[in-house]
Amino acid sequence: MFLKTGDKVRVITGKDKGKEGTIKKTLAKENRVIVEGINKIKKHQKPSNSNPNGGIVDAEAPIQASNVMLMDPSTNEPTRVGFKVVDGKKVRIAKKSGKQID
Repeated sequence: MFLKTGDKVRVITGKDKGKEGTIKKTLAKENRVIVEGINKIKKHQKPSNSNPNGGIVDAEAPIQASNVMLMDPSTNEPTRVGFKVVDGKKVRIAKKSGKQID
């Protein structure tokens, strides 16, 4: 997977198309990511020790990784991701600007 926790991404398809957020969690086995403020769902919760009243809670649901694009840090535009070996380490590069992401 070319995305990591903390990356800024833009949603390119679906009900939240055009929105931006940062990745809170990656689910590599399912090829999904949880993005802050994107794909909100209402979850019904039973009363528990942490939430004594229970009720309906807003939560972010996972979104397919192919439905988001990484934001280029230099131009703040969505870009595809490439890989390059620099000093024996594999690093991500932005295809639009050619600059190193991490």
